[in-house]
Amino acid sequence: MFKLKVSDAKLLRDMATAISILVDEATFKIDPEGLKLRAMDPSRVAMIDFEWPKTIFQEYVSTEPSKVCLNISELLKLLKRAGKDEAVELSIDEKTGRLLVTITGKYSRKFTMPTLEASEEEVPTPKITFNVKAKATTQGLSQAIEDAQLVSDHVRIEAEPDKMTLSASGDLMGATITLQKGSDALLDLEVKENSKATFSLSYLSEIIKAASATSDIATLEFSTDMPVRIDFQQQKEGKLTFFLAPRIETE
Repeated sequence: MFKLKVSDAKLLRDMATAISILVDEATFKIDPEGLKLRAMDPSRVAMIDFEWPKTIFQEYVSTEPSKVCLNISELLKLLKRAGKDEAVELSIDEKTGRLLVTITGKYSRKFTMPTLEASEEEVPTPKITFNVKAKATTQGLSQAIEDAQLVSDHVRIEAEPDKMTLSASGDLMGATITLQKGSDALLDLEVKENSKATFSLSYLSEIIKAASATSDIATLEFSTDMPVRIDFQQQKEGKLTFFLAPRIETE
């Protein structure tokens, strides 16, 4: 059994929104150390690696390791009923086995929702050597992605020692967005080897748009034609990381 309580509903709502970008049904691992989720989207193109240690919660009780699978869209419907400064508590109703969502603030309300069959799949962390590490603001990154989306559904990201370039090309128009190292958008850039890779803009834009609510800073790591790792720096302890497979272009 478990009981998890956060003092700010927005914190939980923003994280659930970021998770919902990739998966609709999420199997969370809950143990005495914290809450974890590692899952791939149905197309196996993208992965999320999420972790909240128990210190993030106002109250955290986990008597033994357990798993709970939830429909994230349904959970979000309930979380959207909570105001920013209201507290949310998640627990299992021992009589029914359903998830009990308790929201307290100006008044108290309780909701129940079914739990689903937990996935037994163990999703491993990709073993990749990255040649590029770019630290950017989520706002700057989001704007660059929006620019690229004007002309295409995919974007090529290239990195050189002093800059990162996003290039997009469609049937009629093209776009080149250059982020200089040390600028307001690209805070830092480490390049062991010049690299480039192409990614789906639909995935990138949704990930960055949703995760930007949880973080102002994103760190991108990639190598030529390899998956990109996007780590969103959390204000509190915790981890929110996405992996996205590249789109391999044929000559």
